[in-house]
Amino acid sequence: MTGHIVALGGGGFSMEPDNLALDRYILSLWRGPGREPRVCFIPTATGDSAGYIDRFYYAFEKLPCRPTHLALTNPHNPDPASAVLENDIFYVGGGNTHEMLSVWHQSGLDQALKEAWHAGKILCGISAGAICWFEQAISDSVVEGELHPLKCLGFLEGTACPHYDEPGRRETFHRCLASGDVGAGYGIDNRAALHFEGLKLVNVVTSRPDAYAYHVALTNGQVAETVVSNRKQGIAAKELRRAPPS
Repeated sequence: MTGHIVALGGGGFSMEPDNLALDRYILSLWRGPGREPRVCFIPTATGDSAGYIDRFYYAFEKLPCRPTHLALTNPHNPDPASAVLENDIFYVGGGNTHEMLSVWHQSGLDQALKEAWHAGKILCGISAGAICWFEQAISDSVVEGELHPLKCLGFLEGTACPHYDEPGRRETFHRCLASGDVGAGYGIDNRAALHFEGLKLVNVVTSRPDAYAYHVALTNGQVAETVVSNRKQGIAAKELRRAPPS
């Protein structure tokens, strides 16, 4: 029974402290026994920033859950695999995706999270914590100040690009797709999130009406970008634009 993955292009408690709609949505997916879910924040991508951890607790202590965190830089923390067994939802923070994945691999956390997901637990996160689950990503963590493709964990198929409504993100994804450096995938605006159940995209949720998620693919030599939206009958998409390769 594979669990859920919720990928936030931006938003949630760290970007919208006064609007926790996306965070509440994640908690609503919990279907465990009669208790509040244990939510583990993983701030590896910021080097376990104390300020980031504080902001997580400030937000999630107000919500119906039991918040905790896993700081891999703290030698007194339990074994990552043990920490994963003890929690239900894993919320990965933003930051440097490349460095985060390296630390996870060294500690074995990547494999532990994969096993947790296959056991039905919930994985989620913002920015680095969103794109890490896909095969590839458009990331600024490969070369500082630049956007490049990055190989990720591959739990989900395709390529992901967060903060898709920020300058340079859409253009870079289109260019890398046209050149064959990445495969088709998703552009996720700030304040938008993709919800996968197992490998299937089952919902798109937003905390603002002007936030969107897009499927981006190469069709007949052109980049075809479609808006993916939530409908009563499930996921529907309409073509938004076609852009020639550049």
